[in-house]
Amino acid sequence: MKQHKVANLLSITALSVSLCAGFGVAQAKDYVSVATGGTSGTYYPIGGAIAQAASKSGALQATAETGNASVANLNLLGKGEIEIAFAQNDTAFWAYNGQQMFKAPIKNLRAVAALYPEHVQVVTAKDAKIAGVADLKAKRVSVGAAGSGTEADARAIFDVAKLTYDDMKIDHLDFGATTSRFKDNQIDVGFVVAGYPTASIMDLTTTKDVGLLNFTPEFLAQLTKAHPYFVSSVIPAKTYRGVDQDTNTPAVVAILVAHDKVPENVVYEFVKGMYENLDAIHASHATAKNITLNSALQGITVPVHPGAAKYYKEKGLTVPDIK
Repeated sequence: MKQHKVANLLSITALSVSLCAGFGVAQAKDYVSVATGGTSGTYYPIGGAIAQAASKSGALQATAETGNASVANLNLLGKGEIEIAFAQNDTAFWAYNGQQMFKAPIKNLRAVAALYPEHVQVVTAKDAKIAGVADLKAKRVSVGAAGSGTEADARAIFDVAKLTYDDMKIDHLDFGATTSRFKDNQIDVGFVVAGYPTASIMDLTTTKDVGLLNFTPEFLAQLTKAHPYFVSSVIPAKTYRGVDQDTNTPAVVAILVAHDKVPENVVYEFVKGMYENLDAIHASHATAKNITLNSALQGITVPVHPGAAKYYKEKGLTVPDIK
């Protein structure tokens, strides 16, 4: 009797294991973390929407995490400590080639998608009387967090303008700290590199009379020639309270990057979920409306991940061959 019960129990257990295994193949999910930026920038809300979109197919569970933006995110990818991350195309280029703030090349970086232009928004106190780049001399200037992509972009602009840090009083502040210092009248100028409208700048304009530095066409031509990852762009009038004219300014491109050990099928499903749920992403932030399949490979500066390349080729896009 005991043997019969044991035999039946073994049979039931074997059947249960078999069924679970069968269902497990169909239902198992890969977990993906997406490093974004601080909560006051655009990476964070858009990253959350992208993670939700990528998870809708059921094949993945993607989660957005706050991060310290481009440089820190790329270093995490280099160590394999995050699967996918936001970065600027210029910073990704420097990382892959071991330039600027990167002491050695990070060769495991792989592009997932180009997202939207990130504008160099040079916020100015209106009482500081700053009409052009040359007027930054002797001013109190926040150039972004130390070692950040924002700081590197500021340095590139200063280089073309023939300015050095010694010409100004420099502070290394993130977006949130930059706006706080403006409110306390402790700085005259702040560099913010992000898609517009940027939450921290919008908040600042509710209490402080500020403007945006308008770059001349001649300066933008010099800048894009010296540093080709920049493009000339425009921030439309009335994007921010008190800024009633179009603002000519440089821009870089926000991209998603993975490391080369993230499986091909995982990146394929991530990209597929993302582009098949663009409406939800577009609703997350005004800047997100610039994310389209047609622009998915514009501004890419590192090799494309095979999983992403597979999806783009299925959609008829030409994948750049970057070594």
